[in-house]
Amino acid sequence: MELIQDISRPPLEYVKGVPLIKYFAEALGPLQSFQARPDDLLISTYPKSGTTWVSQILDMIYQGGDLEKCHRAPIFMRVPFLEFKVPGIPSGVCVLGARGVEEDRAGASAHQTFPDPLLRDGDSEKHTSPTTPEDTPAPGSAPPDSVGSEGQAIQASTEEPSAAQNPKREIQKILEFVGRSLPEETVDLMVEHTSFKEMKKNPMTNYTTVRREFMDHSISPFMRKGMAGDWKTTFTVAQNERFDADYAKKMAGCSLSFRSEL
Repeated sequence: MELIQDISRPPLEYVKGVPLIKYFAEALGPLQSFQARPDDLLISTYPKSGTTWVSQILDMIYQGGDLEKCHRAPIFMRVPFLEFKVPGIPSGVCVLGARGVEEDRAGASAHQTFPDPLLRDGDSEKHTSPTTPEDTPAPGSAPPDSVGSEGQAIQASTEEPSAAQNPKREIQKILEFVGRSLPEETVDLMVEHTSFKEMKKNPMTNYTTVRREFMDHSISPFMRKGMAGDWKTTFTVAQNERFDADYAKKMAGCSLSFRSEL
C-alpha cells in the first residue's frame, strides 16, 4: 500500500541549522527586511509560557477594557505572530500598535503587540516560569521594546507569588510599562476576563476558529487544564528523577531558574 503523506504536516525545514515548520520557514524570508517602528511592542515568549494571556491583556488595555472590541477577531489576528504562517489563515493584516490604533500593514511581515517569558497560560509543562528571561529583539533597525520595565522582560521572582497567583499585579506591571492607566474596576474586569477559565471558553482566544486539519481540539485542545504542577499526574517518580538529572546536566551554568509547581 502506498504511503499517503499528511499534507498538513510536511517535513521540517532547516534554517541556519534550526528545524522549523515548513510554513514558518517560508515566512522568514520577508522577515529579514522587517523594520520595527519605535512604538512596536515585542512579546517574546517560550512556548506555552503565557503568550495568549499577555496578548489578550494588552489588547484589552489598548481597547480600554471594551469586551466587544476585543471580540472583533481571533487573538492571532489582533496580535499577529512575526513568524506565523499557515495556509488559509491570514496573518499580519491588522496590527495593533502601541497607540492602540489598528493599521493595515498587509504585505509587510507581521508587526506584533507581543508577550514575555515569565507569564504563563498555566498548562502542565514541568518547567515554565523563568526568573531571568532574555529579550529577543525583532530584526530591523529599531528593536521593539519587550513587555517589562525599562525595556527588560517582566520577571517572576521565586520569592513572590507567581502570575497565576496574582494576575492583577501582572496587569498593573504591563499598564505601567505601556504608560497607560485604567480605572480600578476596569482592571478588575480584565483580571476576570483574562483568567484561564474565561479564555478557555472564549472562541476569540482559545484557537477554536483555526481549521481542524491544523489544530484538532478533539485530540488536544489549545488550552488544556490551566494547572501548574500537573506534570505530577504524568511523570512517575523514576521519570521525574531522570528528568531532573538530565536537566541539571544540560543546563549546568545557566542562570535561568524555574519553578515547576506553585
